[in-house]
Amino acid sequence: MVDFLVFVILPYLALVVAIGGTIWRYASNQFTFSSVSSQFLEGRKLFWGSVPWHYGIIAILIGHGIGIVFPSAIKAFNGVPVRLYILEGTGLALGLLVLAGLVFFLVRRGTDPRVRAVTSRMDLVLLIVLLLQVVTGVTIAILYRWGSAWFASTAAPYFWSLATLSPDLAYMTTLPLLVKIHAVNAFVLVGLFPFTRLVHMVAIPFAYLWRPYQVVMWQRRTQRQ
Repeated sequence: MVDFLVFVILPYLALVVAIGGTIWRYASNQFTFSSVSSQFLEGRKLFWGSVPWHYGIIAILIGHGIGIVFPSAIKAFNGVPVRLYILEGTGLALGLLVLAGLVFFLVRRGTDPRVRAVTSRMDLVLLIVLLLQVVTGVTIAILYRWGSAWFASTAAPYFWSLATLSPDLAYMTTLPLLVKIHAVNAFVLVGLFPFTRLVHMVAIPFAYLWRPYQVVMWQRRTQRQ
């Protein structure tokens, strides 16, 4: 029953909330449809957190996406042991990079009074959920090796079964508890998406492609003679 709730009901519920919540937030308050950056309050720690976080998480998400869309290609790639070792090592390195960036974010939020003053409860919730996701992901990479291989054989078919509206629990019920927590937490992140800073990921300024040129007029003060 629990597996049915978290691996069948929760994924679809999270997706509905994510789509509906994003549309609602955009329609109700477009001014919050951004990352709500606090860089002007403190930029040094933000730089050391933002760079590893963004580069690492983008690469990891792309890797997960390739594993889901092209599982056969991943299996073929891993057929050569050296390539498997390189892929596993790269994945772990990226996970540690993301973890380092997230730690910088947490330290910055907790130690800088100005940044802490503008930190909302949802910011803290997001950071905690992200931390859980990253820590479980790195731990899985260390404890359960060759993740790219078994990911292509278990998680990929499971996600495809969700996409075809015929969820198959058999792929997930046999996985270790830590992997299940990682998967469930990912669904929670999807559901939280429209209510956090992450919503800026879909804020693409297409209007800049056709808006009129912006004219800026400067007026300098001249010294009186």
